[in-house]
Amino acid sequence: MSLLSLSLAAAAADAPIYWVDLGLKTYLFKIGSFELRWYSLAYLAGILLGYWHLSRMIKAPGAPLAQRHADDLFFYCTLGIILGGRLGYATFYTGGDTGIPSLWANPGELLQLWNGGMSFHGGLAGTVLAIAWVSWRGGLPFLRVADYIAVCVPFGMFFGRLANFVNGELWGRVAGPDVAWAMVFPGAGPLARHPSQLYEAVLEGLVLIVIMLWLFWKTRARWRPGLLVGVFTAGIALGRFVVEFYREPDAQLQDFAQQVGLSMGQVLTLPLIALGLVFWVRALMRPALGSGTPSAQ
Repeated sequence: MSLLSLSLAAAAADAPIYWVDLGLKTYLFKIGSFELRWYSLAYLAGILLGYWHLSRMIKAPGAPLAQRHADDLFFYCTLGIILGGRLGYATFYTGGDTGIPSLWANPGELLQLWNGGMSFHGGLAGTVLAIAWVSWRGGLPFLRVADYIAVCVPFGMFFGRLANFVNGELWGRVAGPDVAWAMVFPGAGPLARHPSQLYEAVLEGLVLIVIMLWLFWKTRARWRPGLLVGVFTAGIALGRFVVEFYREPDAQLQDFAQQVGLSMGQVLTLPLIALGLVFWVRALMRPALGSGTPSAQ
């Protein structure tokens, strides 16, 4: 049964939707103890779709990189996402007052990706380092290369957040009776909550996909170094900041959220919003590159 039909049925019966009634599984198939999880496939789908689109983008006039650079970026960005996301989670969401044993004290667990635990901010940092490495090694303009990568990132965000929903994790805060699509998640108690994973899939995924594709293909944004990076950074951080009002803070960080008044996710996005606006304004204040800018060979 679809989420829409369940929402209508629940509203009619004045009862919440139960996530278990959706019939979702966390894996595509299982052989013995091995499970091919949707979460892993979501990362793979986002990266492959981003690579495919990047390969299309560099065929358009003015590309700052060639196909061989795109191939390098595919490898190093994948590495950066995984390592950065995992290390960021270990740094910000484990140890200290979080109530979760620090992964830094058990380095072997850092490699156990199937147990979950990825940080968006860490993955972003890893991606930036990967772009910097490929740009430096290939003698490419870092900011223009980052512009092209920024257009492709929302694909991964969309699939990743859908996978969070399929896993029944990272649910939202308790919702009021007027939220017909609120649902009861396993392990989250008997109260219906916001499906904040879907909110993130829309704001950080679909909305940004539409905006970034329109800017790249229908405007001259790619001729203004840093503009696409600025729009993406400010946009995804603003989307995350808004969704955090509906997303349940991580259990180990609820005390932090109560003391500060903002969740850890919101605190970490504030510098990103500011940085994105800086790139945005800087790009618009400088003259655009000429349409005859040569492609990298």
